[in-house]
Amino acid sequence: MKLIEKRVVLHFPGFEPLDGAAHRARYERSAKQSAAVWGYSVEVGAPAAGSDPRSFEVTTGGDAAPGETGSRGWQTKSRIHMVDHDMFVRRLRSGNTLSQIIAGFRSCAQIMFEGGMRGYFRHAWRFGLFFLFPFLLTALAIALTAQIAVLPYGLGFSPWHMLWSGPLALCFFIFAFLPFSERFHTLHLFADWEMAVALGRMDRADFNDWLEDRATAVREALTEEADEYVISSHSMGSNVAAHVIGILLEREPEIFTGKRVVFATLGSAILQCALLSSARVLRARVGLIARCPEISWLDVQCLTDSINFYKVPVVAVSGHADAPPAKMILIRVKQMLTREHYRKIRKDQLRVHRQYVLGPDLQAAFDFTLMTSGPMPASVFAYPEKGRLPA
Repeated sequence: MKLIEKRVVLHFPGFEPLDGAAHRARYERSAKQSAAVWGYSVEVGAPAAGSDPRSFEVTTGGDAAPGETGSRGWQTKSRIHMVDHDMFVRRLRSGNTLSQIIAGFRSCAQIMFEGGMRGYFRHAWRFGLFFLFPFLLTALAIALTAQIAVLPYGLGFSPWHMLWSGPLALCFFIFAFLPFSERFHTLHLFADWEMAVALGRMDRADFNDWLEDRATAVREALTEEADEYVISSHSMGSNVAAHVIGILLEREPEIFTGKRVVFATLGSAILQCALLSSARVLRARVGLIARCPEISWLDVQCLTDSINFYKVPVVAVSGHADAPPAKMILIRVKQMLTREHYRKIRKDQLRVHRQYVLGPDLQAAFDFTLMTSGPMPASVFAYPEKGRLPA
């Protein structure tokens, strides 16, 4: 197997309040963890000046022992472009609390009306519960707040007593419920669902114009010569990636001719948007990617991650049963971490969901750094029995 000497990576992060610089810093920390676990060297370069999306070079290597000339001596250079959508995360979270709650419940109603919730429970019931949880929690808090406000009236007291029960109810919601709800990232999830509707419906000019702009930037990155091109995406970023790559294939159907391309979706949320009845454009772009002969699609899923569509064939469910399916790669987070570390995070579903792009404690079948910067072609991760480093 020919080792990769030069790679171009386009990574689409998930819905997190991190810009390109923060994602690069996290990548560096994870890369150092991976290098320590697997026993190779890694150097993460400084961001390229003025790059948009933020790009940097990663050099990994394994030295041959003195007097040896075997395959242990290798070096791989990877140019990584972080195609983050932090501007939208911040924009959707910029309103006051009331406006964020209203926008969140509006998104919830739109998803229900368009059959999204029905699709979630049909294909991945745990994802359906993930969808409902923040809205049910907030609805319960609103109902309890209203009960506190009208309590004097319910007890037969004069309505004038609501002059103190109303402020008390408001204090409960602001100073008790909102801090408690932040443990579950409730308002952040409200914004996530608002973005899901925008990427499904494609009815917001700011999102659509930004996707076109990102497609132009990605097109420029693909002009760089490389042995392999990896398009990786995490969670909500998979919807952004599908749109951007779909736009490029619509413009230039032969754009990937002669290139080795791996499309790796990690804890993918494509069906979070694609199951909306209005998401015709997204579903069509999923079909374009699946049918592109130069693209190998790896769909990395995890049983203990409730925020993904475990064992669900994303291409077929998106309406392309006749297209080549994405290769499912099933991983276990508990095999990547020490027992103590896994016990510490296993009840935090968002933390478990982030593990796809974080560094490991142990050698395991999946490693994000090795997939994007290692010497072996990214396609080896489709085969658990293959080595992750040269023998």
